[in-house]
Amino acid sequence: MIVQRRVVTAVLAATALLLTAGCSSGDGQGFPGDDGSGTARAPATVTAPSGRATEPAPPAKGSVKVLRTVADGLKTPWGLAALPGGGLLVSSRDDATITRVDEKTGRKTELGTVSGVSAAGEGGLLGIALSPGFASDHMIYAYFTSASDNRIVRMRYDAAKPTGEQLGAPDTIFKGIPKGVIHNGGRIAFGPDGMLYAGTGESGDRGLAQDRKSLGGKILRLTPEGEPAPGNPFPGSPVYSYGHRNVQGLAWDSRQRLFASEFGQDTWDELNAIVPGGNYGWPDAEGRSSDRRFRNPVAEWHTDEASPSGIAYVDGVIWMAALKGQRLWRIPLRGTSASAAPQAFLTGEYGRLRTVVPAGDGRLWLVTSNTDGRGTPKKGDDRVLEVSVR
Repeated sequence: MIVQRRVVTAVLAATALLLTAGCSSGDGQGFPGDDGSGTARAPATVTAPSGRATEPAPPAKGSVKVLRTVADGLKTPWGLAALPGGGLLVSSRDDATITRVDEKTGRKTELGTVSGVSAAGEGGLLGIALSPGFASDHMIYAYFTSASDNRIVRMRYDAAKPTGEQLGAPDTIFKGIPKGVIHNGGRIAFGPDGMLYAGTGESGDRGLAQDRKSLGGKILRLTPEGEPAPGNPFPGSPVYSYGHRNVQGLAWDSRQRLFASEFGQDTWDELNAIVPGGNYGWPDAEGRSSDRRFRNPVAEWHTDEASPSGIAYVDGVIWMAALKGQRLWRIPLRGTSASAAPQAFLTGEYGRLRTVVPAGDGRLWLVTSNTDGRGTPKKGDDRVLEVSVR
């Protein structure tokens, strides 16, 4: 069910529909069929309507350098949001806390616990995002698993209050997203249009992905108040795209086109270019398909090489954090096509990688995920890394 609220900002009336890009499954470890092998494939002919063959492509090969460990000793970190005045907010899936990390000193300060979170399996406190008006409203948005569903809330952040009491009570703006032990989705992000996008999973019930009346296995597009956003492809519905298995990565390129990462089941994980109303095939298609009803991925990987979660866009390249694959993938783009084969970095060096966020000046914030019950934690796990990329 959608919590109905009045839209109070005039800018929503002028919101334009984005033409954009992509998605795949659970963490790809511990489930049947997630033992594929092979190399990543980047189809040269896959384009979305907004792709332009004349767009310049970045270099086919790039480089990655880990500059430093920003913070360590984090438990089940999942989402990360960079504060405009400095500092990083990190959510803990299992503890349901949000912690502020000083990116210069690594000092950690717990803001508080998000009430109503029911952590189990892949569910808990997942993605976080800052309001587009954070400078004035100080609102943090969060996607979490409750006792009955997955939902999106917003909370006021008051840094003047004592440590542990800086989060206001969560205000539920959207609920009714199916929950499960697996495939809860969880990534949220505000797009260039000021709308809130959410990647959901089909909660292990495969049929939900093709059911446009269900919120499972979708990318949703909402107003900041939790209403279906103006201009959505299905009138009155929050559904922006469907046929997804489990979306945990969302990012926009410099031309405001959306890309999404998606977990596969037996064979192919995906990076997709998302178009409004697009059907991405699950459960009838995994990876590339000859069925013209479905959108084909920009690139695909065998599940033991990826199991992708967060993605970020920097200078013509999508960077994709891989969980089971334990590596950072570089996917250079021309328009909405991969312009060269994906390239892997940091393979096995830091274990499972969950979240990646642009840090400016050709850098990324990269979050590991070794304390989530599927990794092998080392001393200091989990951590936030600062990474230089090109």
